[in-house]
Amino acid sequence: MRILWISFGFLSLLAGIIGAFLPIVPTVPFLLLAAYFFGKSSERLHGWLLGHPRLGPPIRDWEERGVMRRPAKWLATVSIGATFGISLLLGVPLYVLGIQVLVLGAVLVFLWTRPEE
Repeated sequence: MRILWISFGFLSLLAGIIGAFLPIVPTVPFLLLAAYFFGKSSERLHGWLLGHPRLGPPIRDWEERGVMRRPAKWLATVSIGATFGISLLLGVPLYVLGIQVLVLGAVLVFLWTRPEE
């Protein structure tokens, strides 16, 4: 089971790193997921991720105090808007747009009700 958790951790970390360069892929949620998986499987990898100078601070903010930085919230909001905008431009069916409105709206509510640093 440990190998499975580590594998999920690396996949989440990879998705988070990709998200740092692609505007429609979120970064922090994947890093939080990687931290969770590494926390269940490898104390060394979990410590490495938390101690990383670029990736660690938002994870530590969340794990230690349950807070998100305002710039991260705005970046996530813009990414969500871009994702929905791309769906509109691509002519995605209305029922899919409706699902996106519900899911992305719930994400935005969750995001903006989190305390800030």
